[in-house]
Amino acid sequence: MSDCSNNGCGCSATPTTNQPSPSIDHNRVQYRIENMDCPTEEALIRNKLGALEGVTGLQFNLMQRTLTVNHNLNSLAPIEAVLKSIGMQATQIKPTDTSAEKPAPKTKWWPLAVSGVTAILAEGVYWIQIGNDWAVIGLSIAAILLGGLPTYKKGWIALKNGNLNMNALMSIAVTGAMFIGHWPEAAMVMFLFAVAELIEAKSLDRARNAIRGLMDLAPDTATVRQQDGSWVDASANTVPLGAIVRLRPGQRIALDGVVTSGHSSVNQAPITGESLPIEKAEGDLVFAGTINETGSFEYRVTAEASNSTLARIIHTVESAQGSRAPTQRFVDQFAKIYTPTVFVIALLAACIPPLAFGYPWFDSVYKALVLLVIACPCALVISTPVTIVSALAAAARKGILIKGGVYLEEGRKLAVIAMDKTGTITYGKPKQTDLIILTPAGKRFDQPMAAKFAQSKHLVFACGRYEGIDDRVRQHYEAKNFRVHEVSIGDYVLGGGEVASLVMIEAITRLIPGVLGNPESLVEESHNEEGYLEYPNFTKPSVWRDLEVPAILLSGNHGEIAKWRAAQAVERAKKNL
Repeated sequence: MSDCSNNGCGCSATPTTNQPSPSIDHNRVQYRIENMDCPTEEALIRNKLGALEGVTGLQFNLMQRTLTVNHNLNSLAPIEAVLKSIGMQATQIKPTDTSAEKPAPKTKWWPLAVSGVTAILAEGVYWIQIGNDWAVIGLSIAAILLGGLPTYKKGWIALKNGNLNMNALMSIAVTGAMFIGHWPEAAMVMFLFAVAELIEAKSLDRARNAIRGLMDLAPDTATVRQQDGSWVDASANTVPLGAIVRLRPGQRIALDGVVTSGHSSVNQAPITGESLPIEKAEGDLVFAGTINETGSFEYRVTAEASNSTLARIIHTVESAQGSRAPTQRFVDQFAKIYTPTVFVIALLAACIPPLAFGYPWFDSVYKALVLLVIACPCALVISTPVTIVSALAAAARKGILIKGGVYLEEGRKLAVIAMDKTGTITYGKPKQTDLIILTPAGKRFDQPMAAKFAQSKHLVFACGRYEGIDDRVRQHYEAKNFRVHEVSIGDYVLGGGEVASLVMIEAITRLIPGVLGNPESLVEESHNEEGYLEYPNFTKPSVWRDLEVPAILLSGNHGEIAKWRAAQAVERAKKNL
């Protein structure tokens, strides 16, 4: 149940949300009210309908423009009479009506446009003629009626029901301005207020459209197997649990289920955010709103359309709109006190100076009306919820679901966001690439550097012409978060670095276990201590292709082994030098 109360002058655009599912309970009735857009209307309904004997509870879903009434009345006539008395256009939603929210009728823009033109003309004629005449009055009245008639209607209903809200205050201010002869100002204030109302309505419509876009993800029909084995296209809302549904390539999945036969790849990005298609086979789950790509399969329905994963996401987004952020709660509470205070101060400003000090009534009333207009916290009260709703809607359009304004505001405390979503930013394989640019001006290549590069997961060599690599290559890849290394193997780079690259690759790969062999057995120097060529090298095993390691090396006598190696080095020197 919503905790929204009279917001005073402010028409907060944040919907107060409850699960809107129709019920077959005869003590519960649900209405769709097309002109219920903000908590101003909610407050009117709550104050009027909540006082009706027999009404036990009210739940509002401003996002879907629905009202659910719990009651113990024998007839709905009293409820509908109350709604009609406060100007609410209510249409009962039957329990069997599973249709989605109907788009609100488009607002005609031309009356507001004409209102703006006539208001400007009234201002112009007034300044040209330096005073009021019948042309100024006529243009002003036309502007007020074209742009402000809905405001007057809402204001009158609010005053009649003892609700001092923004519409009531603006109606009083504009009417007062006309009575004291400030016709152009009255027309312009009403026009600007109508524009502000339109902007607020458009912001909320964007949030509604985001919800409607989620609803459109799931198709309305599904191909269902009948008892005789035939296949029939049926409404997704009527498919029972356990039914078998067939899916062809390219179709959207209408209902949640488990694959019973066949296999395919499914694009689950609309639901799970996975950037790559997921292979589905027998026993795997599929979700409503996702897209079958390549194959065909059959699946058993595990959730009704109203309880699918997609439906629960939609309910979550709707509920998110009703989570009132701390800032908004403060502003609403502030407005409940501030608005009546402003009205009382304006009334005192109009009456006390003339009665107590002989101040001209005209000037005093004028200043009171100015105070009433500029002190009303319309912008303050509207700006906070509209900003929150717009942010939530923008996030929803981008596939980001935020559970209300409370959590949106908490985002200001975040210093770091860590994302672990397969395929979203790393394709499930986090990597860091080392780019080696061969240049005589680079750091001298040595064994420790080779060992460091051997630990790299991705190693790229940049080779260029004789002149070397363009420095913009380095700049470009450093900007892409590559680890760039400028390396030299000497005073020159032959052929743009190809030879140097091969030398480095050979040295680095030797240090990678399993690539060329055991690194421990391959550590050797070009010459021995005496300067002779290296003695013959033997490794395990002791027998390789019927060839045996010299017996001396298996003796364990390190002194004799050293003598043998020295003799072999001398023999190599005699043979090869």
